[in-house]
Amino acid sequence: MSLAIDAATHVQVCTIGDLEVERGRAALIDGQQVALFLLSDGTVLGVDNLDPFSGAHVISRGIVGSRGDTPTVASPLHKQVFDLRTGECLETHGKPPAALRVWPVAIDDGTVYVGPPESTGP
Repeated sequence: MSLAIDAATHVQVCTIGDLEVERGRAALIDGQQVALFLLSDGTVLGVDNLDPFSGAHVISRGIVGSRGDTPTVASPLHKQVFDLRTGECLETHGKPPAALRVWPVAIDDGTVYVGPPESTGP
């Protein structure tokens, strides 16, 4: 995701070299856990690490995949599938709708910055 880096709101988290393609990494920002994912096209996406269905901080350990052109992550616990761009749960497996907050990510000269989270969906 391309966005301007605001030093007042964005936090330097890691370098792009600290991330592995299609493997999640967790970061702690102001007491909140963020799951970061480096996609094969070089994009880095961030969502809450807290699984809204189980209450556990496990999304960074989820299985990365796709639904068409939509990058996804499946929770490692109950396998609900989330859109990594919007946080929307695409497969609730019979549970009420839930979503992950999306954290905007910017990369500058190989350094990964994370901005404040966007509000949750349904």
